[in-house]
Amino acid sequence: MKPMRLATLRTLGLAALAAAMAVPALAQQQPAQQNAATMDAIKSRGTLSCGVNTGLAGFAQPDSQGRWTGFDVDYCRAVAVALFNDANKVRYVPLTAQNRFTALQSGEIDMMARNTTMTLSRDTSLGLDFPAINFYDGQGFMVKASLGLKSAKELNGATICVQPGTTTEQNLTDWARSNNVQFNPVVIERVEEVVGAYTSGRCDAYTTDVSGLAATRSAQPNPNEHQILPEVISKEPLGPAVRHGDQRWADLVRWTHNALLTAEELGITSKNVEQAAASDSRPEAQRLLGKTGGLGEMLGVDNQWAVRIIKAVGNYGEMFDRHLKPLGIQRGPNALWTQGGLQYSPPFR
Repeated sequence: MKPMRLATLRTLGLAALAAAMAVPALAQQQPAQQNAATMDAIKSRGTLSCGVNTGLAGFAQPDSQGRWTGFDVDYCRAVAVALFNDANKVRYVPLTAQNRFTALQSGEIDMMARNTTMTLSRDTSLGLDFPAINFYDGQGFMVKASLGLKSAKELNGATICVQPGTTTEQNLTDWARSNNVQFNPVVIERVEEVVGAYTSGRCDAYTTDVSGLAATRSAQPNPNEHQILPEVISKEPLGPAVRHGDQRWADLVRWTHNALLTAEELGITSKNVEQAAASDSRPEAQRLLGKTGGLGEMLGVDNQWAVRIIKAVGNYGEMFDRHLKPLGIQRGPNALWTQGGLQYSPPFR
């Protein structure tokens, strides 16, 4: 090989190597630009658009004045506090099981806090991210107590109300096939109409997440007339969802949930958070409450973001007790890991 050609190849090789080494740097820059998109758009707009249930006691429900309350609603409020220091800067968008994913994919909402199960297909083919699991649930069955049933396996030949476009529908089919139970489905989209069909006697049973059954039962004139059967036939990890491709936004939603958990673990509540911010010397408390570490700035908010969130909505346990405990829902797997549950936050450091 001629020296000139060898030199040329060496030059090209070095150029190719330099270009290859430059790719990661470019790849790091591109997401950084993209990751600011959602948060910047929300801040520019001045309100957070948050998708919620059309009406589910304990989780998301409007009152006669149109004010929304509930466990999921508090997640919308908490993120709004992190962004604006104002829990009221939220536009609530009520979504059915059928239209919830389209609303998120299309950009109609910024995040969804609507008792939605994380699954592999939703996480991949639907282009969604589930930053956190805020409620571990499972599917069950509710019937009229007057039927005297002891087990869901006694529902052979029954008419069962279920919502379409949910994991519930597929779980019901799988469970019935595995247990040789024949049933007649009544498929209705809106939860209010499903409940109406069940209470009017159009269905012998209503199946959904156990938390949803408890919420429905508590809202009836005589809750004791309705019985939740003992079987739990699925795993339903519920949590807020955002679109793929905006990691910075997903991080803020994720660490908002983790802040609520960590506050409960540390015994920091809406009542003592300001005192804790001034005097709590524990290293993780200082990082959580913005005294050290600069963690808020890493998320694109100020370092007092967690103090404001906890003051506005309380810690995870306060939210649970305020909205779900009155429905008879026990902590169970949603207890902190230190109390035998599954709720566990990565460290604030």
